[in-house]
Parts: sequence; structure tokens; C-alpha cells
Amino acid sequence: MRILADVDKSVYSEGMNKSPGVNINDLSARERILRTAHDLFYAEGLRATGIDRVIAEAGVTKVTFYRHFPSKNDLILAYLNLRHEQWMKWFTEALERHGGASKGAQALPPVMEEWFSGKGLGGFRGCAFLNGVSEMGPAIPAVVEATRRHKQQMTDAIEVLLPKSRLRRRTAEALATAVDGAIVQAQYSDDPALALRALQFIADQLNDKA
Repeated sequence: MRILADVDKSVYSEGMNKSPGVNINDLSARERILRTAHDLFYAEGLRATGIDRVIAEAGVTKVTFYRHFPSKNDLILAYLNLRHEQWMKWFTEALERHGGASKGAQALPPVMEEWFSGKGLGGFRGCAFLNGVSEMGPAIPAVVEATRRHKQQMTDAIEVLLPKSRLRRRTAEALATAVDGAIVQAQYSDDPALALRALQFIADQLNDKA
């Protein structure tokens, strides 16, 4: 059993890193709007972030904004698409860094620790998709559908970790549910290490039965 390190809880009061590795001023107007919206939507929420705030921080005019995104809903869906691409790239690479299929489910706790501690994807504020569903799901059904697709691909990545068996998919689905639970608990808990210990316990039980 791996002993998980304490998580630096200071990251829970910080927003996302501002497009790390990218000079936003070098981007096209559309990309500036999208990356600005990404940082604001994730850090402050979909409802709390107004279009005027995005326009001001992106340094574009309203005419330019609406040329690229006719409505806030269009911007929200583009943000979720970008977030999906960034998160899945980080997640699959992090799984490999922490052992991949050679570690199986044991790779999941250190990967989540990486995210919760702010070492992956900047400051942690929960799952952008679960947050989006809680805020906008009934109003924008496409947000719910984007979340389903995102979670499906997360489950696919987890399944790759597991040895082939007739229960492989069901086990991956159960682990994906455990990961989502850990994300939610880490978001609201004063001590995200509790969520990591629970996820580690589940991984240990699977390992003992393998």
C-alpha cells in the first residue's frame, strides 16, 4: 500500500494557472476569448462569470466576441470541449507516469493526488463537467451530454489499466465512480487526503483480489 503525501490545501483557494506555457497576447482573438473563458469559468463558475468580464479580460470588442461566439451557451460548450482535451491529455499522460497498466488501479490515487495538489492542470476546483452540470445542466442539455462523453472517455482510460477479464468494463466503471466521488470530496473537504485514502483503499482491495 502506498502512503499518500499530504496535499497542499493552498491550491483550493487558487484559480487555474493562466494558460501555462502560452502567451495569450500571441493568440488569435477567438483563442484569447476561449482561454480567458476557460480560466474564469473554471475558477469562478459558469453563472458567476459574465460575458462582459470575459470580453474585458480577453481584450476584445463585443463585436469580435459575438462574431466568434453568438451566445454564452456557445462559449460554455467550447470551454468544455477545450477542458476535455486538456484534462484527458493530462490524465492519460499522468496514468503512464504513475505506472500505467503495470500498476493497474494503483496508478489512480497518485494521479489524483497530482491534480488535487495543483501539480497537474494548475489550481484544483473540482471537475469542470460535474460543476457545469450542477450549474447549468437543466438549462443547457448539451452540457449534460458533454459530461457523459467526458466521463465515458475517462472510464475508457481507466479500463486500459486493468487486466482483461469478463468484469473488466464493470470494474472500470466502478473505479470511475470512485474517482468522481474522490473529486467531489476533495473539492468540499478541508482535507483532500481523506478522499485519496478512500481511493487508495479501493485500489488496494482490487489488488488483493487480483
